[in-house]
Amino acid sequence: MSNVATPDLKRRALGKGLDSLLPRPAVAPAASPAAAPKAEAEGGKPREIPIELIDPNPYQTRSHVDAEQLSELAASIAANGVVQPILVRPQASGRFQLIAGERRWRASKLAGKSTVPAILRQVSDEQAMEITIVENLQRADLNPMEQARAFERLAREFHMTQEQMAQRTGKDRTTVANFLRLLKLPHGVQSRVESGELSFGHARALLAFEHAEEIEKAAQRIAALSMSVRQTESYVQGLIDPSRKAKKEPKPEPALDPNVRDAQEQLQRALGLKVSIEDQNGRGKVIIEYARLEDFDALMERITGV
Repeated sequence: MSNVATPDLKRRALGKGLDSLLPRPAVAPAASPAAAPKAEAEGGKPREIPIELIDPNPYQTRSHVDAEQLSELAASIAANGVVQPILVRPQASGRFQLIAGERRWRASKLAGKSTVPAILRQVSDEQAMEITIVENLQRADLNPMEQARAFERLAREFHMTQEQMAQRTGKDRTTVANFLRLLKLPHGVQSRVESGELSFGHARALLAFEHAEEIEKAAQRIAALSMSVRQTESYVQGLIDPSRKAKKEPKPEPALDPNVRDAQEQLQRALGLKVSIEDQNGRGKVIIEYARLEDFDALMERITGV
Protein backbone atom coordinates (compact mmCIF):
# COMPACT_ATOMS: atom_id res chain seq x y z
CA MET A 1 0.00 0.00 0.00
CA SER A 2 1.35 3.44 -0.89
CA ASN A 3 1.93 5.88 1.94
CA VAL A 4 1.49 8.94 -0.29
CA ALA A 5 -2.24 9.26 0.35
CA THR A 6 -2.03 8.98 4.12
CA PRO A 7 -1.43 12.71 4.92
CA ASP A 8 -4.30 13.75 2.61
CA LEU A 9 -6.67 11.27 4.21
CA LYS A 10 -5.66 12.49 7.66
CA ARG A 11 -6.07 16.10 6.56
CA ARG A 12 -9.57 15.42 5.26
CA ALA A 13 -10.45 13.72 8.54
CA LEU A 14 -9.28 16.78 10.45
CA GLY A 15 -10.96 19.25 8.12
CA LYS A 16 -14.40 17.74 8.46
CA GLY A 17 -14.47 18.42 12.19
CA LEU A 18 -16.22 21.79 12.25
CA ASP A 19 -17.93 21.47 8.85
CA SER A 20 -19.70 18.33 9.99
CA LEU A 21 -21.17 20.25 12.92
CA LEU A 22 -22.28 23.41 11.11
CA PRO A 23 -25.74 23.00 9.56
CA ARG A 24 -26.09 24.83 6.26
CA PRO A 25 -29.79 24.86 5.25
CA ALA A 26 -30.41 24.60 1.52
CA VAL A 27 -33.26 27.11 1.70
CA ALA A 28 -32.85 30.37 3.59
CA PRO A 29 -35.43 30.82 6.36
CA ALA A 30 -38.16 33.40 6.08
CA ALA A 31 -37.47 36.89 7.37
CA SER A 32 -38.03 37.24 11.10
CA PRO A 33 -38.92 40.23 13.26
CA ALA A 34 -36.59 43.23 13.34
CA ALA A 35 -35.02 42.14 16.64
CA ALA A 36 -33.54 39.01 15.04
CA PRO A 37 -30.72 39.04 12.42
CA LYS A 38 -31.79 38.94 8.78
CA ALA A 39 -31.80 35.56 7.10
CA GLU A 40 -29.52 36.68 4.30
CA ALA A 41 -26.84 37.46 6.88
CA GLU A 42 -26.53 33.76 7.70
CA GLY A 43 -24.29 31.28 5.92
CA GLY A 44 -20.67 31.36 4.86
CA LYS A 45 -20.36 35.09 4.11
CA PRO A 46 -18.97 37.08 7.06
CA ARG A 47 -20.42 40.38 8.23
CA GLU A 48 -19.13 43.04 10.60
CA ILE A 49 -20.83 42.79 14.00
CA PRO A 50 -20.43 45.29 16.85
CA ILE A 51 -18.23 43.73 19.52
CA GLU A 52 -20.49 45.08 22.26
CA LEU A 53 -23.37 42.94 20.92
CA ILE A 54 -21.43 39.66 21.27
CA ASP A 55 -21.74 37.61 24.46
CA PRO A 56 -19.06 35.12 25.58
CA ASN A 57 -19.41 31.40 24.93
CA PRO A 58 -20.93 29.64 27.97
CA TYR A 59 -19.59 26.28 26.74
CA GLN A 60 -15.93 27.30 26.51
CA THR A 61 -13.62 24.50 27.70
CA ARG A 62 -10.40 26.55 27.63
CA SER A 63 -9.42 27.53 31.17
CA HIS A 64 -6.32 29.64 30.40
CA VAL A 65 -5.47 32.24 27.76
CA ASP A 66 -1.86 33.43 27.66
CA ALA A 67 -1.90 37.19 28.28
CA GLU A 68 1.29 37.81 26.28
CA GLN A 69 0.03 35.90 23.26
CA LEU A 70 -3.31 37.71 23.48
CA SER A 71 -1.47 41.06 23.47
CA GLU A 72 0.55 39.99 20.42
CA LEU A 73 -2.65 38.96 18.61
CA ALA A 74 -4.25 42.29 19.55
CA ALA A 75 -1.28 44.17 18.09
CA SER A 76 -1.55 42.15 14.88
CA ILE A 77 -5.29 42.81 14.65
CA ALA A 78 -4.75 46.53 15.26
CA ALA A 79 -2.31 46.60 12.34
CA ASN A 80 -3.85 44.11 9.92
CA GLY A 81 -7.40 43.39 11.08
CA VAL A 82 -8.95 40.00 11.83
CA VAL A 83 -7.84 37.52 9.16
CA GLN A 84 -10.26 34.69 10.07
CA PRO A 85 -13.86 35.56 11.04
CA ILE A 86 -15.26 34.36 14.34
CA LEU A 87 -18.35 32.15 14.53
CA VAL A 88 -21.51 33.34 16.32
CA ARG A 89 -25.16 32.43 16.60
CA PRO A 90 -27.98 35.02 16.68
CA GLN A 91 -30.09 35.40 19.80
CA ALA A 92 -33.78 36.35 20.01
CA SER A 93 -32.78 39.53 21.86
CA GLY A 94 -30.90 40.79 18.81
CA ARG A 95 -27.54 40.02 20.42
CA PHE A 96 -25.09 37.29 19.37
CA GLN A 97 -23.44 34.44 21.25
CA LEU A 98 -19.86 33.44 20.48
CA ILE A 99 -19.36 29.85 19.27
CA ALA A 100 -15.74 29.79 18.06
CA GLY A 101 -12.93 32.35 17.96
CA GLU A 102 -12.75 33.59 21.56
CA ARG A 103 -9.10 34.68 21.31
CA ARG A 104 -9.81 36.73 18.16
CA TRP A 105 -12.86 38.30 19.83
CA ARG A 106 -11.00 39.16 23.03
CA ALA A 107 -7.96 40.42 21.11
CA SER A 108 -10.21 42.61 18.94
CA LYS A 109 -11.64 44.23 22.08
CA LEU A 110 -8.11 44.68 23.41
CA ALA A 111 -7.09 46.31 20.11
CA GLY A 112 -9.94 48.83 20.44
CA LYS A 113 -11.95 47.51 17.50
CA SER A 114 -15.66 48.41 17.45
CA THR A 115 -16.65 45.56 15.13
CA VAL A 116 -15.37 42.09 14.27
CA PRO A 117 -15.99 39.97 11.14
CA ALA A 118 -18.28 37.06 12.00
CA ILE A 119 -20.12 34.20 10.33
CA LEU A 120 -23.64 33.50 11.62
CA ARG A 121 -24.98 30.01 12.29
CA GLN A 122 -28.39 28.88 13.52
CA VAL A 123 -27.50 26.05 15.91
CA SER A 124 -28.98 24.53 19.05
CA ASP A 125 -27.38 24.71 22.50
CA GLU A 126 -26.13 21.14 22.08
CA GLN A 127 -24.62 21.86 18.65
CA ALA A 128 -22.98 25.04 19.94
CA MET A 129 -21.40 23.13 22.81
CA GLU A 130 -20.11 20.36 20.54
CA ILE A 131 -18.71 22.83 18.00
CA THR A 132 -16.87 24.69 20.77
CA ILE A 133 -15.29 21.54 22.19
CA VAL A 134 -14.23 20.18 18.79
CA GLU A 135 -12.86 23.55 17.65
CA ASN A 136 -10.76 23.78 20.80
CA LEU A 137 -9.47 20.22 20.41
CA GLN A 138 -8.27 20.99 16.88
CA ARG A 139 -6.02 23.76 18.17
CA ALA A 140 -2.39 23.10 19.05
CA ASP A 141 -2.14 25.35 22.12
CA LEU A 142 -4.53 23.64 24.53
CA ASN A 143 -2.71 22.24 27.54
CA PRO A 144 -3.01 18.45 28.02
CA MET A 145 -5.51 18.67 30.88
CA GLU A 146 -7.81 20.98 28.91
CA GLN A 147 -7.75 18.45 26.08
CA ALA A 148 -8.41 15.56 28.47
CA ARG A 149 -11.42 17.32 30.01
CA ALA A 150 -12.77 18.25 26.59
CA PHE A 151 -12.64 14.62 25.43
CA GLU A 152 -14.29 13.53 28.68
CA ARG A 153 -17.05 16.06 28.11
CA LEU A 154 -17.69 14.75 24.59
CA ALA A 155 -17.95 11.24 26.01
CA ARG A 156 -20.17 12.23 28.94
CA GLU A 157 -22.51 14.75 27.32
CA PHE A 158 -22.66 13.44 23.76
CA HIS A 159 -22.05 9.73 24.45
CA MET A 160 -19.26 9.58 21.88
CA THR A 161 -16.95 6.59 21.71
CA GLN A 162 -13.20 7.11 21.51
CA GLU A 163 -13.33 6.18 17.83
CA GLN A 164 -16.04 8.78 17.16
CA MET A 165 -14.08 11.45 19.01
CA ALA A 166 -10.97 10.58 17.01
CA GLN A 167 -12.87 10.88 13.72
CA ARG A 168 -14.51 14.16 14.69
CA THR A 169 -11.27 15.84 15.82
CA GLY A 170 -8.81 14.26 13.37
CA LYS A 171 -6.75 12.61 16.11
CA ASP A 172 -5.76 8.95 16.50
CA ARG A 173 -7.93 6.83 18.80
CA THR A 174 -4.88 5.94 20.91
CA THR A 175 -4.19 9.67 21.35
CA VAL A 176 -7.74 10.19 22.60
CA ALA A 177 -7.34 7.25 25.01
CA ASN A 178 -4.03 8.61 26.33
CA PHE A 179 -5.53 12.04 27.02
CA LEU A 180 -8.49 10.50 28.86
CA ARG A 181 -6.07 8.51 31.05
CA LEU A 182 -4.64 11.79 32.37
CA LEU A 183 -7.87 12.28 34.33
CA LYS A 184 -6.76 9.38 36.55
CA LEU A 185 -3.88 11.50 37.89
CA PRO A 186 -4.27 13.06 41.37
CA HIS A 187 -5.59 16.63 41.23
CA GLY A 188 -2.29 18.07 42.43
CA VAL A 189 -0.42 16.38 39.59
CA GLN A 190 -3.09 17.50 37.10
CA SER A 191 -2.43 21.07 38.23
CA ARG A 192 1.30 20.63 37.54
CA VAL A 193 0.47 19.40 34.02
CA GLU A 194 -1.99 22.24 33.46
CA SER A 195 0.56 24.86 34.51
CA GLY A 196 3.22 23.39 32.21
CA GLU A 197 5.45 22.28 35.08
CA LEU A 198 5.00 18.71 33.81
CA SER A 199 4.40 17.79 30.16
CA PHE A 200 2.09 15.25 28.57
CA GLY A 201 5.07 12.87 28.34
CA HIS A 202 5.82 13.26 32.05
CA ALA A 203 2.18 12.58 32.89
CA ARG A 204 2.03 9.44 30.75
CA ALA A 205 5.13 8.07 32.46
CA LEU A 206 3.63 8.70 35.91
CA LEU A 207 0.53 6.68 35.03
CA ALA A 208 2.67 3.54 35.30
CA PHE A 209 2.24 3.78 39.09
CA GLU A 210 -0.79 2.13 40.68
CA HIS A 211 -1.26 4.39 43.71
CA ALA A 212 -1.92 8.14 43.92
CA GLU A 213 0.66 8.57 46.68
CA GLU A 214 3.40 7.13 44.46
CA ILE A 215 2.41 9.42 41.60
CA GLU A 216 2.38 12.55 43.76
CA LYS A 217 5.74 11.78 45.38
CA ALA A 218 7.40 11.01 42.05
CA ALA A 219 5.87 14.09 40.38
CA GLN A 220 7.24 16.34 43.11
CA ARG A 221 10.78 14.97 42.64
CA ILE A 222 10.58 15.07 38.83
CA ALA A 223 9.56 18.74 38.94
CA ALA A 224 12.20 19.61 41.54
CA LEU A 225 14.98 18.05 39.43
CA SER A 226 13.61 19.38 36.11
CA MET A 227 13.82 15.87 34.63
CA SER A 228 13.31 15.37 30.92
CA VAL A 229 10.65 12.92 29.75
CA ARG A 230 13.30 10.28 29.05
CA GLN A 231 14.82 10.75 32.50
CA THR A 232 11.35 10.53 34.01
CA GLU A 233 10.62 7.24 32.25
CA SER A 234 13.89 5.76 33.55
CA TYR A 235 13.24 7.11 37.03
CA VAL A 236 9.69 5.70 37.16
CA GLN A 237 10.77 2.30 35.86
CA GLY A 238 13.58 2.26 38.41
CA LEU A 239 11.08 2.82 41.23
CA ILE A 240 8.69 0.16 39.92
CA ASP A 241 11.48 -2.35 39.24
CA PRO A 242 14.51 -1.57 41.46
CA SER A 243 16.65 -4.05 39.50
CA ARG A 244 16.52 -1.61 36.56
CA LYS A 245 17.27 1.46 38.65
CA ALA A 246 20.19 3.49 37.41
CA LYS A 247 23.23 3.78 39.67
CA LYS A 248 22.95 7.54 39.75
CA GLU A 249 19.85 9.66 40.04
CA PRO A 250 19.26 12.00 37.10
CA LYS A 251 20.79 15.42 37.48
CA PRO A 252 18.73 18.54 36.88
CA GLU A 253 19.07 19.86 33.34
CA PRO A 254 21.02 23.12 33.06
CA ALA A 255 18.94 26.29 33.03
CA LEU A 256 18.34 27.84 29.60
CA ASP A 257 19.92 31.17 28.76
CA PRO A 258 17.10 33.81 28.78
CA ASN A 259 17.77 34.69 25.13
CA VAL A 260 17.60 31.03 24.12
CA ARG A 261 14.38 30.56 26.13
CA ASP A 262 12.85 33.62 24.45
CA ALA A 263 13.75 32.28 20.99
CA GLN A 264 12.34 28.89 21.94
CA GLU A 265 9.03 30.42 23.05
CA GLN A 266 8.80 32.51 19.87
CA LEU A 267 9.26 29.41 17.72
CA GLN A 268 6.63 27.53 19.72
CA ARG A 269 4.10 30.35 19.25
CA ALA A 270 4.89 30.65 15.54
CA LEU A 271 4.70 26.92 14.80
CA GLY A 272 2.08 25.82 17.32
CA LEU A 273 4.36 22.90 18.26
CA LYS A 274 6.71 22.14 21.14
CA VAL A 275 10.24 23.38 20.37
CA SER A 276 13.44 22.70 22.30
CA ILE A 277 16.73 24.51 21.69
CA GLU A 278 19.98 22.94 22.87
CA ASP A 279 22.71 25.59 22.74
CA GLN A 280 26.34 25.56 23.79
CA ASN A 281 28.31 28.70 23.04
CA GLY A 282 26.36 29.50 19.91
CA ARG A 283 26.28 25.94 18.56
CA GLY A 284 23.48 23.41 19.03
CA LYS A 285 20.26 22.12 17.58
CA VAL A 286 16.56 22.92 17.39
CA ILE A 287 14.15 20.04 18.12
CA ILE A 288 10.53 20.35 16.92
CA GLU A 289 8.10 17.79 18.32
CA TYR A 290 4.85 16.77 16.61
CA ALA A 291 2.21 14.25 17.66
CA ARG A 292 0.22 13.91 14.44
CA LEU A 293 0.95 13.60 10.72
CA GLU A 294 -1.11 16.70 9.96
CA ASP A 295 1.12 18.72 12.33
CA PHE A 296 4.19 17.49 10.41
CA ASP A 297 2.52 18.30 7.06
CA ALA A 298 1.68 21.82 8.24
CA LEU A 299 5.27 22.31 9.41
CA MET A 300 6.64 21.17 6.05
CA GLU A 301 4.31 23.52 4.20
CA ARG A 302 5.34 26.43 6.42
CA ILE A 303 9.08 25.76 5.96
CA THR A 304 9.13 24.81 2.27
CA GLY A 305 6.21 26.91 1.08
CA VAL A 306 4.95 23.92 -0.93
